[in-house]
Amino acid sequence: KALEFYEKALKIREKALPSNHPDLATSYNNIGGVYDDMCDYSKALEFYEKSLKITEKGLPPNHPDLAISYGNIGQVYNNMGNYSNALSFLEKALTIQQKTLPPSHPHIKETIRRINNVKKV
Repeated sequence: KALEFYEKALKIREKALPSNHPDLATSYNNIGGVYDDMCDYSKALEFYEKSLKITEKGLPPNHPDLAISYGNIGQVYNNMGNYSNALSFLEKALTIQQKTLPPSHPHIKETIRRINNVKKV
């Protein structure tokens, strides 16, 4: 049901907004998250990458939203068993987070936990 509503929101945004608008990135990210929860990792990756493409163009290279995109993609690669790509994206996320967030921020702790999980495999 969530996917259905996120797709409706995306269609509205695609008609009303330019193709590089941050709200489209949000829609793509939301849809990617649903596919990730459904274990459809190739579709999740497709939508997370669409979100990342817009985010990379519209935000500075150390923006925390980029870290979220990198982290989401890293987690999908982890779920797919592609641990080298997972580690690469998670480390990009952590680098940004460490530059932009306080050291005790929960996003930093979560990314470190994810990196440690990937390294255990």
